[in-house]
Amino acid sequence: MNGSGPGPLIVGCDSMFLFDGECYGKPHDEATARERLRRMRGRSGELWTGHCIIDFATGRAIQDASRAIVYFGEYTDEDIDRYIATGEPLEVAGSFTLEGFGGAFIDRIDGDPHGVIGISLPLLRRLVSKLGMRWTDLWNVEPHAPNPEEQDKHPDSVLPPLENVHQPGDGWVSCACGRRHWGTHGAAGILLARRNADGEVTHVAMQHRAQWSAEGGTWGIPGGAIADNETPIEGALRESFEEANITPQDIEVVGSYREDHGPWAYTTVFAFEKPGHEVRLRANDDESMEIAWVPVGEVPNRKLLTAMRTDWQRFADRLHGLAAANRAR
Repeated sequence: MNGSGPGPLIVGCDSMFLFDGECYGKPHDEATARERLRRMRGRSGELWTGHCIIDFATGRAIQDASRAIVYFGEYTDEDIDRYIATGEPLEVAGSFTLEGFGGAFIDRIDGDPHGVIGISLPLLRRLVSKLGMRWTDLWNVEPHAPNPEEQDKHPDSVLPPLENVHQPGDGWVSCACGRRHWGTHGAAGILLARRNADGEVTHVAMQHRAQWSAEGGTWGIPGGAIADNETPIEGALRESFEEANITPQDIEVVGSYREDHGPWAYTTVFAFEKPGHEVRLRANDDESMEIAWVPVGEVPNRKLLTAMRTDWQRFADRLHGLAAANRAR
């Protein structure tokens, strides 16, 4: 899964203020705001902010809410009138906001202050983790290059070998998701599985990526950039043979999954070793430290490429489903 990372995320949130057993949204008019602000002074209520994240690449969604107890000071009726005159309390949940004029009338907050202001970043980080992503993978910041001393210790971890040939389709694409992806025409790879005599998936073919490559040292599937005039399946078959000696005549393609980012896409091609055939894995080029049949239950324990870590459980379920469907035929 060369060059693939977390897909674009859609994040939504909205707040409600719980006071005296009643949920307050935005008051919209001065009379409602004035009534609420008078009731709330010197007292406290709970601000709940619901969050929803949708992984645009997969359609997966996850929800949760942040909570904070807000304690109001003893402000006067004149304070209320002048606050309402600013227009601020009319279009905010509970008729107050922490980061504006109303912040001076809030004595303290217990709980998550981020949710009072808007999106709760700590909650967002936990939700992203539940989607199988690391928060820092969403930052549009590349890791710092090693210092010269580290480069001397690991000269092969910075640049690819000089003899590497640039193929048509090689190159980086700046994506709408804020990341760069490998493959000017997109990229593709083979998720090849081995089955036992009962037709159950036991192993998958995995690539231990060379240190100089993107996310070097992690495990993923053999694949790479699609060349000119290639279909994703053709590109995946070519790349997997070049990198891992996966011989097309010994496998059966049974499905695919396309992660489409608009200007760039990655296609994962699902395949099984044919009954009576054997794919003899080996590293055919310098893009791998190792090519291996990994027991399917051990895959999550490896240091996985970001995209593989994100998608693995869904891919494993798909492989088991495809294996069962093939047994039934």
